[in-house]
Amino acid sequence: MAEKESNEQSKNQISRRDAIKGFSTVPILGVFAYDYWKKKTLESAKNKAMHFDLGLSKDAPAVIKNSSMGNSKDKIRIGIIGVGGRGAQLMNAAGFYKPETYEKFYKEAKKNNAGAKRRLQTYYNQERLNVEIIGICEVFDLRAEQGINTASNGIEPNGEPANLKGVKRYRRYQDLLANPNIDAVIIATPDFHHAHMTIDAVKAGKHVYCEKAMTLTEDELHEVYAEVKKSGVVFQLGHQNSKSEAINKAKEIVDKNILGKVTLIEATTNRNTKNGAWIRHLDKEGNPKPGSLQTIDWEQWLGNTPKIPFSIERYYGWARWFAYDTGLAGQLFSHEVDAINQVMGFGIPKTVTSSGGIYFHKEGRDMPDTFQSVLEFPDREFTMLYSASLANSRNRGKVFMGNDASMEVGRSLKVIANRDSPQYKDKIKNGLISPARPFYTYPQKNIELDGITSATEKYYAERGLINTSVKGKNIDITHLHIKDWIDVIRNGGTTGCNIEKAFQDTVSVMMVHKSYVENRKVEWDPIKRRII
Repeated sequence: MAEKESNEQSKNQISRRDAIKGFSTVPILGVFAYDYWKKKTLESAKNKAMHFDLGLSKDAPAVIKNSSMGNSKDKIRIGIIGVGGRGAQLMNAAGFYKPETYEKFYKEAKKNNAGAKRRLQTYYNQERLNVEIIGICEVFDLRAEQGINTASNGIEPNGEPANLKGVKRYRRYQDLLANPNIDAVIIATPDFHHAHMTIDAVKAGKHVYCEKAMTLTEDELHEVYAEVKKSGVVFQLGHQNSKSEAINKAKEIVDKNILGKVTLIEATTNRNTKNGAWIRHLDKEGNPKPGSLQTIDWEQWLGNTPKIPFSIERYYGWARWFAYDTGLAGQLFSHEVDAINQVMGFGIPKTVTSSGGIYFHKEGRDMPDTFQSVLEFPDREFTMLYSASLANSRNRGKVFMGNDASMEVGRSLKVIANRDSPQYKDKIKNGLISPARPFYTYPQKNIELDGITSATEKYYAERGLINTSVKGKNIDITHLHIKDWIDVIRNGGTTGCNIEKAFQDTVSVMMVHKSYVENRKVEWDPIKRRII
């Protein structure tokens, strides 16, 4: 017995010695690299075969139309109403970068700062739209000066200054609309101004790009809808999801039944900063930001809202009060419902139930910091769940749950098969698909953040609301949305978030908000076209 064990040990030793000797003739890293290459090649071949079988590709959906450029006769002259944070971003998207900011990034890029290089390259990837911003309407003197400087001297995507003379500042938007040389307006004011400004702009014959939320009340919504429908103006609501490659690819996947029957969709919002909760009147050192009765036309800013003494807190953090906004519904839920509507094409929910409360941020506000809503679509046989926390940083995207697979969508998307999927039963059995990992991702390489992005920008970036990839190039998604609007003004067609789509999105937002403030289930009456 001992002799037998000795022989076995000897064989094992010889085997190990032979193996070591054999490996000594081949670079050890080469062995592992070859093994890795074999596995990767096999996996790639399996994926290609499976994607071909499902009718999927890595190709991008078409999201860029014909060029916006034209001769001098085609130049479109724009007036912008409100040049605060979002207004400045829209000026960038139209092709006018604030000179000081551009110079800062340019200097950093020359020092080989990768984040600054990436941000500038994203801007250079924009198309010059052959537009001029000739009018600025702003109630805050400091912002008006900055807006005029950007419109006059802002750096265009070719790296050259705009060099435009005579940009005019307006204190009243009505005076800007009276300028016959202005063809189109961008409205980027606080939300409570959007409806009446849009109506007046349409009546003045101006094409309108209006930031969300479009309106705060149902009556406003119906009035805006009626005015736009009977006019010949081109309208675009600032919901830019239709320009996201990930969202367009998600729609393709749903249309091809890759997920099977979708019965549940989850959309979420999580942010955990004071800025993310609209506490924005203090700078990083805790001092009040600029602005006073001497520099801000407070009466113009208040508009038709209740007259109150000047408040720097309300000026910067207006989204916290229902007098000026619909809170989480209009600010954040609106992006999610727009994206999901782009994918599913569901229109307006049948019923909505919302709840939540002010559980963490105890400073003055009406807006809840914890919120959830259930939207039912019985005709389409699915439910949408939305939840939000302004006191937690966990990143959660949109999840579409079908009986065959689930799809997670943010900056990119991935599809994961259910282990008990009827459609993929054989593919799982044959090893072509594993329920443990995605069998399809798009794009294969995530769009990188630039390393100098703020917390708020990172939140929107994770949702695919800042940049997308087009033909391998990183491009600002808002630029594509502005470009879409300009293209339709020049060439005709339909914008990505036209008045019909804007009406649907706004009704959903209002149902979510109304259910919360009235603490009841609300329902959409498609005959009367009213929330009941």
